[in-house]
Amino acid sequence: MSRRVSSETGSGPFVPFHDACLAARRFDTLPDMEPISFETHPSRYRHWKLELDGELAFLWLDTQEDGGLRPGYLLKLNSYDLLVDIELADALQRLRFGHPEVRALVIGSKKEKVLSAGANIFMLGSSTHGFKVNFCKFTNETRLALEEMSAESGIRSVCAASGTTAGGGYELALACDRIILADDGNSAVSLPEVPLLGVLPGTGGLTRVVDKRKVRRDLADFFSTTAEGVKGKRAVEWGLVDETVPLSTFFARVREVAQELARQSDRPLGEKGIELLPLEPRRTEDAIEYRYVTLRLDRARRVADLVVRAPDAPQPEDPAGFLAAGSDAWAIRAFRELDDALLQLRFNEVEIGVVTVRTEGDGDAVIRVDEALERHRDHWLVREIRLLQKRVLKRMDLTAKTFYALVEPGSAFYGSLYELALASDRIYMLDDPERPVHVRLSVANRGRLPTSSGITRLEARFYGRPQALERALAQEGPIDPREALDLGLVTFAPDDLDWEDEVRLAIEERASLSPDALTGMEANLRFVGPETMETKIFGRLSAWQNWIFTRPNATGERGALTLYGKAGERPVFDWVRT
Repeated sequence: MSRRVSSETGSGPFVPFHDACLAARRFDTLPDMEPISFETHPSRYRHWKLELDGELAFLWLDTQEDGGLRPGYLLKLNSYDLLVDIELADALQRLRFGHPEVRALVIGSKKEKVLSAGANIFMLGSSTHGFKVNFCKFTNETRLALEEMSAESGIRSVCAASGTTAGGGYELALACDRIILADDGNSAVSLPEVPLLGVLPGTGGLTRVVDKRKVRRDLADFFSTTAEGVKGKRAVEWGLVDETVPLSTFFARVREVAQELARQSDRPLGEKGIELLPLEPRRTEDAIEYRYVTLRLDRARRVADLVVRAPDAPQPEDPAGFLAAGSDAWAIRAFRELDDALLQLRFNEVEIGVVTVRTEGDGDAVIRVDEALERHRDHWLVREIRLLQKRVLKRMDLTAKTFYALVEPGSAFYGSLYELALASDRIYMLDDPERPVHVRLSVANRGRLPTSSGITRLEARFYGRPQALERALAQEGPIDPREALDLGLVTFAPDDLDWEDEVRLAIEERASLSPDALTGMEANLRFVGPETMETKIFGRLSAWQNWIFTRPNATGERGALTLYGKAGERPVFDWVRT
């Protein structure tokens, strides 16, 4: 018998986001608008129902039509908005940390005749351009976390596609290991964005169809321009789904496949997980204060200061210690706090353009944590901690803000915290013999925290320069400013006379440049190295969505997305190809 984790529907807080009509006004200047929160719990889910049954977990989508992020649209046909995806991301994270017994996940629907109609069109049509792109980015990061959960955590996934599985609904299915489609003459999969909305599947749909599912290019072309989609035998033959099953035996077959996948897992049996406790940051008008992270906001200058602190107390040294410490362990809590701060910057501080990144505390304490994680890397919980850190650092890579790391007295850019500097666009390190500062590498910089390209940030930094990489990796202890500059581990090392002016001018100059141009430039420069499915998805998301979402054919007064659902209205296209 399955046991259900409570997910009662409640009214929840009103958490609106920018309307198109409010695009010219700053988010923080609107007194009736609250920041979007990215923390939730199964007891507060409005749209997902999580059920646990031994080694299997079931996530059932059952969107509440009036439960959107803000009023103004209804989540019909299991369509989703950011709030739905926040709950999904939370559920996946809790399964990984809290339920080591779970070895396979089934994703399905509680509604008849529909898995999901995808992202809510009226939500997209009424939101600002920036929100649309960040929404697509967050949704894709969640899909990638589902794929990583299969590849790295030992939790494989099955999508039970019964009924309409369209747009973002099919993109969620594509992120699963297996897709089982109901054979009832009605169920179909589709990516209807091009013919219906004049936009593209925003969460990697096109890329996953051809790169992951290996669907033939010409068949993918037909599929992506056919609003009604593909069903039955053809969907299997083309590779769009893995099998079709009559409705009478559909859910029995889904469970059977999930059990087959569960047998391939290395997740432990008989162990208890940890609960991810609320972060409970203290918020003021100009700052968010967590235990290990502080985010200060200077909105007038469009600059934020992000500070991450090293451990300030002894940390676990083995799996038993990490289990006992739970989510309060620095290796978990600091990176969860950093993740939340990055999302706050993306969605709630849209005009912040430059973020200074600083660290504080005992860098050697960071090294000790890194070494403990390396020693016990095969333990399931330690593995999840390392994967969490990897995902958060990727979130930073993918955030459309300029990051300048400042290595100053009291800094702790050691090991895993030095990855914050490597993820930054520039690194400034003070060279003052009377106030010595250092950076230091650890095992965390040598392979366990790869970028979206699949290589480390050090490999990306010295791409095509193997000798420089070897020199850097050969450093064992603390590295002073002149050594760091010579090794290429920092960008600039001003002395104490130039430090303040050089850093100030660098920040002011950057904040004065076009944010559109900077977003494009940074996205081009950050994806160093080999192309992967992940870099393709985010590279195309940045280029295609930033362009197509602003074209009149999609979001102009007579654009397809603007007019969708308006009776008797048809889009008017500019037929010029560019």
